Amino acid sequence: MPAYAILALAIVGEVVATSAMKASEGFTRLGPSVLVVAGYAAAFFLLASILDRIPVGIAYAIWAGGGIVLVAVIAWAVYGQRPDFAGVVGMGLIVAGVLVLNLLSRTAVH
Repeated sequence: MPAYAILALAIVGEVVATSAMKASEGFTRLGPSVLVVAGYAAAFFLLASILDRIPVGIAYAIWAGGGIVLVAVIAWAVYGQRPDFAGVVGMGLIVAGVLVLNLLSRTAVH
């Protein structure tokens, strides 16, 4: 499987885990708590599995940036936590930073 596809799955695992954390109510609800642990375990396993093919700085930037934006979207859709203008601008800057790292930086070259 392509490294960036695995990285995308790692992001999904992290987003599922982080989103379930609120629903776990401080780990007092079993189902969401299991999702938190399983999601983070999958995310870190998948992230670790591609670090021999994608530089760690690039992989982590994509993983963290993608997770931040997706968690914010899910928080808005599921919990009604709508980001304000500054929040949207900040997330746009995160995405822009990840794009600059991938498209312009020599860091991505092995």
